[in-house]
Amino acid sequence: MTVMLTMPEVAESVLEGTVARWLKQEGDQVERFETVVEIVTDKVDVEVPSPVSGVLSKILVPENTTVPVGTNLALLEEDAKEVADVAVARPAPVAVTERHQPPAGPSAAGAESQPRHSPLVRRLAEQHGVDLTLIQGTGIHGRVRKQDVLDHVARRDGAAQETPVLPAAVAPAVAPEGLAKDRSIPLTPVRATIARRMAKSAREIPHAWTTFEADVTGLVELRESSKEAFRSREGIDLTYLPFFIKAVVGALKEHPEMNAVWGDDQIVVKGEINIGVAIDRDEGLIVLVVRHAEDKSIAGLAKELDPLIKKAREERLTMEDVQGGTFTITNLGSFGALFDTPIINQPQVAILGPGAIVKRPMVVTDADGQESIGIRHMMYLSLTYDHRIVDGADAGRFLQTLKSRLEEGSFEAQLGL
Repeated sequence: MTVMLTMPEVAESVLEGTVARWLKQEGDQVERFETVVEIVTDKVDVEVPSPVSGVLSKILVPENTTVPVGTNLALLEEDAKEVADVAVARPAPVAVTERHQPPAGPSAAGAESQPRHSPLVRRLAEQHGVDLTLIQGTGIHGRVRKQDVLDHVARRDGAAQETPVLPAAVAPAVAPEGLAKDRSIPLTPVRATIARRMAKSAREIPHAWTTFEADVTGLVELRESSKEAFRSREGIDLTYLPFFIKAVVGALKEHPEMNAVWGDDQIVVKGEINIGVAIDRDEGLIVLVVRHAEDKSIAGLAKELDPLIKKAREERLTMEDVQGGTFTITNLGSFGALFDTPIINQPQVAILGPGAIVKRPMVVTDADGQESIGIRHMMYLSLTYDHRIVDGADAGRFLQTLKSRLEEGSFEAQLGL
């Protein structure tokens, strides 16, 4: 009996996946519930098991191919004994794993579990001829990360440090005498997915941008005076991000139309405020979600963000960590960028890009109306919004509220110090 293996639906917002690696080849025997193929989505990795025992007779979708949910991936020929035991094969459970997390215990054969490696790490190892078993991984449970492979290659080749690799688009077409030749870097499934989603957002959404400037001198002084006590009490650093989130939440409460998503024939204003936070990592950008941010203090936000960001950097995220966002913050200011024009995270209405906080001479007006020049901590607040839903005046009012909250907000009680 022929059984079809299909691309599973792992979450409401995940509409497609990329075949990263076939663990079985045509003609291989497979056991029921044995993993046959690894799928990469823009959120988490998925292991697709066989629903029956039998033979993998035909692979329909090759590696590095992206297909929609429900697509037929392969054909399986079910064993006669399996048919006799189970009249109708029940679907095998799809393993939506924490990204690249090793198995929890011994395998069915009794062998000790080994740390699993991401598709990116495996591809790097293949490109450089590296045996991953020879590398001491720095990730959780000894997992080998991208940087571990690059460091190993640099040491092996006698390089003093890793040589940065430029994309082919910016490298010279013909290398002059004595310079290194161009190098092609294949797209990883995660990078390819990010590229498709960003292109889709830019193509379908009429993006518009507004930027305000805020004087956050008081915020900077509060953080500087509080960060040591906060670290001593909580064991984590106090960054500016929880303050930004708290101010954004307050602005969203006053302007709920910004906490919405676009539907085919309607605008859905969300009741919950779930803040997405864009985080950089080895495999590409990922947006983490802080749920019910409206119920959390600055201290509470900091304590939730710290382990969540660590999970992202260690590639241990679950679907719950990346779903359900209603408004996104991308903090390129942490890299020194003054302002940004980020692309909207569909189907949300807007995304905020706080810029770097810099010292500048500014005109300061005292309580008596007297003006003077003073050194102030200034930053830009850049908002990208969906012009189908939000007009320029709406964006301006939202940023004005956000600016006021950052400049005048009393955050001391939120720190719990």
